[in-house]
Amino acid sequence: MEKSVALPPVFEAQAVEEKWYEFWEKNGYFIPSPDPQKPPFSIVIPPPNVTGHLHMGHALNLTLQDIVIRAKRMQGYAALWLPGTDHAGIATQNVVERQLAREGLSRHDLGREKFLERVWEWKETYHARIVQQLKRMGASCDWTRERFTMDAGLSRAVREVFVRLFEEGLIYQGEYIVNWCPRCETALADIEVEYREIPGKLYYIRYPLVDGTGFLVVATTRPETLLGDVALAVHPEDPRYRHVLGKRVRLPLLDREIPVIADEYVDREFGTGVLKVTPGHDPHDFELGRRHNLSVIRVIDTRGVMTEGAGPFAGLPREAAREAVLRALEEKGLLEKVEEHRHAVGHCYRCGVVIEPLVSRQWFVRMKELARPAIQAVLEGRVVFVPERWTRVYFEWMENIRDWCISRQIWWGHRIPVFYCQSCGYVFAHRETPLSCPRCNGVVVQDEDVLDTWFSSALWPFSTLGWPEKTEDLNRFYPTSLLVTGFDIIFFWVARMIMMGLKFMGEVPFRKVYITPLVRDEAGRKMSKSLGNAIDPLEVVEKYGSDALRFALAWLTVQGRDIHLSLKRIEAARTFVNKLWNASRFVLMNLEGYSFLPLEAGELDLKDRWILSRFQKVLRSATEQLEALEFGDFVQLLYDFVWSEYCDWYVEWSKEDLYRGGESKRRATQNVLLSVLSGLLRLLHPVTPFVTEEIWQYLPAPYKVAESIIIAPWPREDTQWISEDAERDVAFLQELIREIRYLRAELNIAPSVEGVVWLSCEEDDTVRLLSSTRRYVEQLAKCRVERIGKHLFRPGQVALGRVRGVDVFFLVEGVVDLEKETQRLLKKLTDLEGDLEQLEKKLQNENFLTRAPQEVVEQERERYRGVREETERLKRLLGGIR
Repeated sequence: MEKSVALPPVFEAQAVEEKWYEFWEKNGYFIPSPDPQKPPFSIVIPPPNVTGHLHMGHALNLTLQDIVIRAKRMQGYAALWLPGTDHAGIATQNVVERQLAREGLSRHDLGREKFLERVWEWKETYHARIVQQLKRMGASCDWTRERFTMDAGLSRAVREVFVRLFEEGLIYQGEYIVNWCPRCETALADIEVEYREIPGKLYYIRYPLVDGTGFLVVATTRPETLLGDVALAVHPEDPRYRHVLGKRVRLPLLDREIPVIADEYVDREFGTGVLKVTPGHDPHDFELGRRHNLSVIRVIDTRGVMTEGAGPFAGLPREAAREAVLRALEEKGLLEKVEEHRHAVGHCYRCGVVIEPLVSRQWFVRMKELARPAIQAVLEGRVVFVPERWTRVYFEWMENIRDWCISRQIWWGHRIPVFYCQSCGYVFAHRETPLSCPRCNGVVVQDEDVLDTWFSSALWPFSTLGWPEKTEDLNRFYPTSLLVTGFDIIFFWVARMIMMGLKFMGEVPFRKVYITPLVRDEAGRKMSKSLGNAIDPLEVVEKYGSDALRFALAWLTVQGRDIHLSLKRIEAARTFVNKLWNASRFVLMNLEGYSFLPLEAGELDLKDRWILSRFQKVLRSATEQLEALEFGDFVQLLYDFVWSEYCDWYVEWSKEDLYRGGESKRRATQNVLLSVLSGLLRLLHPVTPFVTEEIWQYLPAPYKVAESIIIAPWPREDTQWISEDAERDVAFLQELIREIRYLRAELNIAPSVEGVVWLSCEEDDTVRLLSSTRRYVEQLAKCRVERIGKHLFRPGQVALGRVRGVDVFFLVEGVVDLEKETQRLLKKLTDLEGDLEQLEKKLQNENFLTRAPQEVVEQERERYRGVREETERLKRLLGGIR
């Protein structure tokens, strides 16, 4: 015989989270089972930057991955969630350089070797911080397999990939125009540039024709770059300028002659239709210059300072040069006018400084050859994007892909494994650092640049599993099963992983890509420090607990829709956690005399058969929704079942049997309560791991089916418990109880007043059902059901309700002030009828129906249906008492 056990009165999240996380990790529960019979399921974490601090986007990403991996672990998979961090080249170097600047030092004062020692020290400190934050969120990663993008194994993989691509001619070095950050002093890939719409000006500048016949006017947003102009271009079919083709103009301020050429790239509608061609500082002009064999003049250097090529403006920062150039143009009468002009300007994605297109010698990967099989893999469904709409975005970028600039002029990162012989000039790539030139035995030096951070990240799904070695992990867990990531790195990371996986493994790196929604504030604005609307997940965890935050985020995750997060929603999630705790506490406090009883042998009545049936239906739907990655629907389903069906109905009905039932009835009810609770805890565990583990430890045998819920089996579907009859009958009783509650509420009958009800039925079967379940109605409708029969006469003044062929007579004479309540209800009815009339007019208005958003129209229709139903109920109620 079991004694009642008591959970503490209140769930204290902070008191249990650290305890259970340490317990799981210590017992090796995050490590996938070595059992070869278990099918593999693997996820690699999008590696957070070591510079990082957990923000709400991370919290969402972690939550969704952890939900999936915990569920798969319980469903019998050898589930691996492989963690790691990214060295974040430019970002990390910037942070350490700022630290040095506060000490009055620069990286050049330390030298490359000492500076890198400093960065490694910094990495160790902040790596520990970000890992601790992941653990606070409950991330059940296999920390024994943790990787870092610059650890020895991954560094080897990076060199192997580079050398192979180099030897195949897919990596090359060339003079090309790149996006350059003057602050970070490094090249950036196209997708590392953030374009922001900012207010600017359009300057109209006169270029005098050399033959003295006038001038051409050019509109530009960057007058300082005219110093590097090598031509003016017009559209060949523009009749305004046919007479100047082949002529030459004098470059304002430098007195250099440049030609007027024709090219179809020129936009005849922009400005005056005349384009200044500056190949050294504009990517489109660079391509145009190549087509016309124009020279390249660089007038801005890598620090954003004007070069000797800028003549009298040399040495000025580019911003100061702009002002100086404009003053000089005005003095010479060459500035015709200035207009306000909003335009998109590229900024460094790391430091926010305006980028400068510069021509420099860089290393590139030829992408078109790598992109073709990656496009085909998605076309064939070997990689599936969820939601599906992201597939189109992927294709658009891949089909227009440009070569990838992979060299960065910084020190922190994977140094490019290219070597230059000082004697014979041989340039070669090598997996190790060679002692001498393989051709002439001369001295070699290594390229100074490092690889783009995303180069090592592109190898993440296979390098983390041990490639280029043929490891057991690689054989078992590649390709991975799922990638959960944000839309902003589809190009940076997802596409490149697919390309590299196909190139070096001959197989896609993952089967499915789930693109998470963006977490916005309650008003739908993007969260940011500058707006002051960012919610810190770690502060939320401290205040509300990890389970509440995870539940709220998953609850709001609907495919294709941004999340509007508020503290109110997190508080609602915490309230749910407390509801689960309190319901479990009630069950465990009422185990006096409990002993296990197989449900088949129990004395099960209607309510028992109903809750067991409902749980089976919920189990099936929940499992399907989780498999489809419908996280919001999965959580809502469990929320509704726990809150409404289990707590508000079954637990309440069970009290009669627990407190006043006979021994066999009490024992059957205890077993049903525990059976459903055990299943519910397991369904909820992936979302709320800590509270479910704490409750789990209190369950008696055999409902505690494993020593920890994290390794407990997913509930097994058992169709013998599905009873459509029980569900139909209880649904009817619930409607009846709600109707009686409605009548009480509308007439302001105090809860202390018992109330007397007669139930007049049309069918004998209904009479039999209600007679056998009278106590269900009385218990939850707080009334006494005095009579149940067929076609009963109305017993005087009643509040009248109707449910599925049953007239509900709530006796009101002597219970309420009929005159006063009738007047109040008549006024309410008048108001409702007025609302109904207004809504009818609105929904008959063609302008509203055609112009309003469809969801607004549907909301108004739903509102109309609700008001109409309430009006009918109120009329029926009044019909009985007047």
